[in-house]
Amino acid sequence: MFERTVAILADHFDGDASEITRESALVDDLGLSSLEVITIVSEFESEFDIEVPDRVIPTLRTVGDIVDYLEKNAE
Repeated sequence: MFERTVAILADHFDGDASEITRESALVDDLGLSSLEVITIVSEFESEFDIEVPDRVIPTLRTVGDIVDYLEKNAE
């Protein structure tokens, strides 16, 4: 799950994808804007065939948060 998550994030990250860790903060470390985070969440929804409620999006602050959410909610 982590590798698939990084692959999606890497398309939006200007640096080296190998720098992305579970602890990487989406905004502070990866430099993503709030709009980019929403776009990425849409990509995760398509990739993993899930729906992420709007109330959950602000809680997804790190790569690990995304991976944990996907592992609990994606089939």
